Amino acid sequence: MHHTPAVASLLRRLICLSVCLISHLCLAHTSPISTPHNTVSPADQVYLHGVIYTANAHDSLAHALAIKDGRLVYVGNDAGAQAYVGPTTKTTDLHGQFVMPGLIDGHMHPLEAGNGLLKCSLHYEALTVPEMQQRIQACLDTAPARDATSWLEVVSWFQESMLPVGITTSRATLDALHTTRPILVRSSFGHTALANTRALALAKIDATTTDPLGGKIWRDEYGNPTGLLEDAAFEIFSTLIPQPTAQENIDAARAALIAMNRQGVTSFLDADTTADGLAAFSAVQKAGALTARAHFAPHIDPTEANTPDAAIARVLGYKATFDQPSSPTPGLTVRNAKMYIDGVIAAPALTGTVVEPYRVNRGTADHPEWVAGTSTGPAPYFSDTALATLLTLLAQAGIDPHMHADGDGAVRAALNGIAAMRSRVPRADIRPSIAHDELVSPADFHRYHLLNAIPVLSFQWEKPAGDTVGLADYLGPERMKLLEPAGFLKQAGARVAFGSDWPVDALNEWSALKVAVTRTNDPAAGAAYQGRLGDDPGLTITHALRAITIDAAYELHMDTVTGSLETGKYADFIVLDRNPLTVTPESIASTVVLETHVGGVRVDSP
Repeated sequence: MHHTPAVASLLRRLICLSVCLISHLCLAHTSPISTPHNTVSPADQVYLHGVIYTANAHDSLAHALAIKDGRLVYVGNDAGAQAYVGPTTKTTDLHGQFVMPGLIDGHMHPLEAGNGLLKCSLHYEALTVPEMQQRIQACLDTAPARDATSWLEVVSWFQESMLPVGITTSRATLDALHTTRPILVRSSFGHTALANTRALALAKIDATTTDPLGGKIWRDEYGNPTGLLEDAAFEIFSTLIPQPTAQENIDAARAALIAMNRQGVTSFLDADTTADGLAAFSAVQKAGALTARAHFAPHIDPTEANTPDAAIARVLGYKATFDQPSSPTPGLTVRNAKMYIDGVIAAPALTGTVVEPYRVNRGTADHPEWVAGTSTGPAPYFSDTALATLLTLLAQAGIDPHMHADGDGAVRAALNGIAAMRSRVPRADIRPSIAHDELVSPADFHRYHLLNAIPVLSFQWEKPAGDTVGLADYLGPERMKLLEPAGFLKQAGARVAFGSDWPVDALNEWSALKVAVTRTNDPAAGAAYQGRLGDDPGLTITHALRAITIDAAYELHMDTVTGSLETGKYADFIVLDRNPLTVTPESIASTVVLETHVGGVRVDSP
């Protein structure tokens, strides 16, 4: 039958539309991602027959990838990928396995974590005082020091989960051990340390010692130090305990990278780096062994508030020495700066800055009477004026601020500082982030979106556990409903990113993702820690996956080259043993990473 040109054109459009619709349905809610040209150069690698979550703007699924020179040159269906297969192309049949972008951890402390793997460790376990003493004594006995005055440093102490609940420790806990050595035990949260009497004496901490700025010395009824120290109060030990050698730091960096790659981490932010950390990872890179994209945030201390220009100059000095242009081969960047606005809301420290006072027990241990107290924790470590000035100078220098704020008072101070920075440098592409955000006032939920401030959350904390349930008496029921507000912030329009805070917790990205969705603990944790935490709705699995991929890439100013599987981006991807989008949320915690690729190169240990 003959058709007029107009009718023929209409029919061709309808046929084209039908073909597109059929293709769309076959890919199960995918959208076209890239289309091969009639003539294309053969790829180095082609992956076929997979289930590929792209994390692009539409959360599309694909079936195939093609890689050339470390970049993705095709993402789409199997038929389209065939055009990229040449005589030397390595072709891999995924057999339906799940592929997604490599994980991007937006807040961790990798050198500290790597060094911790080599130290006496309490392994984040819930321990009684006798069990804690037995573990430390075992370290003393199995690895005796060269002399009786050498230090023993103990890491990964989960202070908030000591048993029974509410038990306290002091220097007497350590003085009971069979040793004359000075001992320092570091809480996994990184804000508390416990020293024995010998260590306190070497540090010259006694009843006459005043609390330093940003720190606290716990004292008994006579004013003598108990051995518990918070934040800046234990910084003195960094000058007393022998620091790792350059080679030990390099070994620690390598160990950290191995642990990350096994979890599927392909990019990370060292959220409080030192010159030693930068030197160690730089040495690893020069040896050809850097297996993740390494981003670093040098620390600006509250004591530098009076000399902000010098602080910025120091950060820029690190940048000039270590920062590298982006490329498919992993490198180093220094484009962030870290500030602490407060400590932690965790008990017994209570060094997080809160809007309403912590509650106190006016009764007894047997008959408690919890009432409103007077303490809102320490004042923010930076004044409003100092923080606004510092953030403005960072923005003018092109450096993204990364702020630790645990309590809702510190969060508000950080948001106020960002607001001042935005008003003074309105057109700068600065992406300020606020790490932890464990307690946020509902009045501030919307401000993250308004100010384009990124909450970088440690999802594994969003469950009933010793550190969260243990806050109930201090915060009261209404604030407990708001604790760990990932879902609330997402509902308010915030771009939520993930940061493990390793080694505050063991590195387990998949357990953290499971908690983000369920807000539940492992059943093995015991009856006291069952059920959901608070009223927060949690995240969908898609939101959680985006938080640890494309949204964390945005935080690090890397979203144009990584964080999603799209044509032109780096071939950073992982292969899993299951599909997190279809399995039960509880089983996400058991996910096994089968392969990790950075810039098209496999970096995990097969």
